Parts: sequence; C-alpha cells; structure tokens
Amino acid sequence: MRLLLIPCLAFAALVLAPCTSHAQEKDIVGTAVAAGSFTTLTKLVTDAGLVATLQGAGPFTVFAPTDAAFAKVPKETLAALAADKEKLKAVLLYHVVPGKVMAADVMKLAPKTEVATAGGAKVTVTVGAGGVMVDGAKVVTTDVMASNGVIHVIDTVLIPK
Repeated sequence: MRLLLIPCLAFAALVLAPCTSHAQEKDIVGTAVAAGSFTTLTKLVTDAGLVATLQGAGPFTVFAPTDAAFAKVPKETLAALAADKEKLKAVLLYHVVPGKVMAADVMKLAPKTEVATAGGAKVTVTVGAGGVMVDGAKVVTTDVMASNGVIHVIDTVLIPK
C-alpha cells in the first residue's frame, strides 16, 4: 500500500504544480486585466505610458483601486488627469511601492508607517482593528500574486498631497 501511495503522490504533485504556478504567470498588468475589475486603472496605466514599467522585472507592490473606486472620483478630476500625462503618472506611481510587500509584512508594521512610493512621495499605511488603510483607502483584498509582484486591492483612488 505504501509503495503505491508514493507514486500516486508524485503524480499528483506533477499534475497540480502547473495549476498553482499558472496564477503567477501574468505580470502586474496582465493580472489586473484578467481580474476584470480594474478596467479604468489599466486604461490609465496605458494612457500614462506605464505598461512597460509595470511589466518589468520589479518586484512591485501595487495598491490597485477598483473601477468602483474610480467611480467615486469626480469626472472633472479624471478628465484633468487624462489631459496631463505627468500628473497622471504621478498619481499612478503613488499607488506603487518598490519591492514585494505581502499582507503579513504589513501587519508587522507599526500602527502607522510612511512608505516611499515609486514616484518618490510617501503614503501612510495604518494598521488597526478595522484592517489596513493606505492614505485613507481601505485594503479590501490582499496578496493577489503576479509574476513580478503583488497587488492589494483598495476601495479609494489615492491622490498625492
């Protein structure tokens, strides 16, 4: 019985391994596109010319606002960002932190910590009983893995100060 179990476990490992690694085959942009809830974000990333950057080696941590988060932003604000590529880049890079920061890493931070973004500004990460907040945006889903980093989904678009 034991001799039969070992080959069966080895076969299961070979069959299941591609399934578990498949989720990480896509980069940050591909993962966001495949999720289907980040159409505004991915369009703006394209408009800002940041696709190649976010498809790069990384690793990156992206605080990704959903389409519902973008719907809360006044249309005039979005139009102004779309018209000014440099401001758009600054806003989008404000959502990106160099390195791969998993939820478990965030939970080890002090209750309030400033973190440098890819654009050079800093966001404030607050850990409390209500969960994790990034500059007032609630982290609603954590650890969405990509081949070049991780996405944490937020409910509000971050605007640099």
